[in-house]
Amino acid sequence: MNNRQDKVMGLSEAVDRMVPDASHISIGGFTINRNPMAAVYEIMRQKKKDLHLYAHSNGQGVDELIGAGCVSRLEIAYGGSGRFAPTCVRFRKAVENGRLKVEDYSNYQMTLRFMAGAMGVPFLPTRSGLGTDIIEKWGFANRVRQQDPRLPDKKLVVLDNPFGTWTETRQVVLVPAIRPDVTILHVQQCDPQGTARIEGLTFADVEQAKAARQVLITCERLVETKTMRQDPDRNQIPFYSVDAVVPIHGGAYPTACYGCYDYDPVYLNQYRIAAGDEKRYQAYLKKNVYAVPNHARLLGQVGKDRFEALKADPRTGYATGLDRH
Repeated sequence: MNNRQDKVMGLSEAVDRMVPDASHISIGGFTINRNPMAAVYEIMRQKKKDLHLYAHSNGQGVDELIGAGCVSRLEIAYGGSGRFAPTCVRFRKAVENGRLKVEDYSNYQMTLRFMAGAMGVPFLPTRSGLGTDIIEKWGFANRVRQQDPRLPDKKLVVLDNPFGTWTETRQVVLVPAIRPDVTILHVQQCDPQGTARIEGLTFADVEQAKAARQVLITCERLVETKTMRQDPDRNQIPFYSVDAVVPIHGGAYPTACYGCYDYDPVYLNQYRIAAGDEKRYQAYLKKNVYAVPNHARLLGQVGKDRFEALKADPRTGYATGLDRH
């Protein structure tokens, strides 16, 4: 992890340096909220392959990475984009066609797994999952686990309470820590040193950042360090956890970034339709990913008026009067 220095760089350089093929990566956000989409699209443009992806409950970012063929294995609690795709379309197709191996956990289990990585412990206990098929159904075969030293030997372990009758809890579930090679987040504010501030719900982003060996932050606003020090209690991610800072206006688009802009229902509806058909999907990738050199050009292609319509109301943090259908 880098110390106190200027970590600002271009997105293409950051992705090329920090996301090699076959790396274990984690992306932040939740369903269609604050996904690091600019970074996702850059990973797709660079045609990264065989990634092992971790996500808490993600939607658009996960689906696009899978659809572009960047991901071979996924560990996740939920993959869906709300009403637009209750189950992500390309994610589902990849599982059904046998192109993607998936191991699923509960939302709470995934949070604990990232927290264990952040704490530097091999696992954390919980009661979450007891009595469900999450315990019984494993996505990675023993052979796969034995061949890859990065994978835990077991998905989880159900253990009798070692403290006996001291509490009423008879069994606990031990879930293994996650230590990604890199976690990629989009936040509202960051300074050049990497101190980051998330406005609104943080989801599991803070745990994901602290669990990772490297952290790539994209941000709406790059601000001076003295600004971040004015309200230090609002800063969740310390500079020493961050390795690269990339200022990108609209970096979560087409998902929402609380306090800045809402998700784009037009884009998400168009994506869902395209994702359901192979020919339309390849045309979508060409137009919106491979034919545009960067995220700013994508926003320009979408149009200023449409993006302005997503602007967040200062009082609520969301766009008012937005047709969400």
